[in-house]
Amino acid sequence: MSGSSPADAYRQSGVDLGRMDELKERIRGLAASTHGPEVIEGGSSFAGLFQLGGEAGPVLVASTDGVGTKLKIAVQLGHFESIGRDLVTLNVNDILTKGANPLFFLDYVAFSNVEPQALDSLMRGIAWGCREAQCALIGGETAQMPQVYAEGEMDLAGFVVGVVERGRLLEPSRVREGDCLLGIPSNGLHTNGFSLVRRVFNTDDDPAALFRRFDGLSHQLGEELLLYHRSYYPMLAPVLGLLNGLAHITGGGLPGKLPSVMPDDLAASIDSKSWTPPPIFAVLQREGDISNDEMFRVFNMGLGMVAVCPEENVPAFCNKIPEAIPIGRVVRRDSDEQVILNQ
Repeated sequence: MSGSSPADAYRQSGVDLGRMDELKERIRGLAASTHGPEVIEGGSSFAGLFQLGGEAGPVLVASTDGVGTKLKIAVQLGHFESIGRDLVTLNVNDILTKGANPLFFLDYVAFSNVEPQALDSLMRGIAWGCREAQCALIGGETAQMPQVYAEGEMDLAGFVVGVVERGRLLEPSRVREGDCLLGIPSNGLHTNGFSLVRRVFNTDDDPAALFRRFDGLSHQLGEELLLYHRSYYPMLAPVLGLLNGLAHITGGGLPGKLPSVMPDDLAASIDSKSWTPPPIFAVLQREGDISNDEMFRVFNMGLGMVAVCPEENVPAFCNKIPEAIPIGRVVRRDSDEQVILNQ
């Protein structure tokens, strides 16, 4: 379908990806003014890098993020355990893209009023996510701020620190022309694009929509939207040595995330017909009349991770990760586009 022009629907839902990218560029400039020689530049949008003990020492890899407005769906349904797990998973997945093993995690929870049952459920989910990632939950902050948050509202953020030996660090310089791109499926929306999702289904004004069943979905809408963000750490940690790069497909989708794991002179050529996204994406596109371009720019479209793998390592990687899907190759860049979606 033609749908809205690229970025229109997401902008109308309150999120302007172009302006956010400009803001992030300004923030990067300010952050750079604080860097000493220990900071490894080019940490990418996934994680920051800090060298310990000289050039031969280990590298600390850190990331922070929240679950976005998926939190509003969880609050409406009173289901908090899954987003607690999501909070850990999305941060651990981000540092995994640099080849790091997670060491410890901290959380920040703020709310208008204390609801012990909700907080207990949320913390169970966070603990579950940490156990899954073999990561210690060492602390955090819980704040009650009724003057800041409206009745029933809350906010949530997570912080993870991991470590990788410098020689095993996944950096864009390792990626080569001809490397294969292997997609690893998501199980749905994960934690991105929910401002647009909520607008499409009008869940703020009509929470009953969360209990509707749409053709093609095996769950009620609310259950589908709260499906957990997959943790790729247990699966991928043992095979990181086979890879030249790894991208966690979150906000910005394939066009927004793949460039950060490749050198500027290379591009990702992707056959978008090589995999079938979960049904929620077709329902969302149909109900919201969203263009293909914007669907790919906002959502993961069924791929939670993309591995950049030398051709000779593909059989070994796919033997260990049978669900991996060949989706394209790294090619020489000859245009402004660093991600070429062949639709």
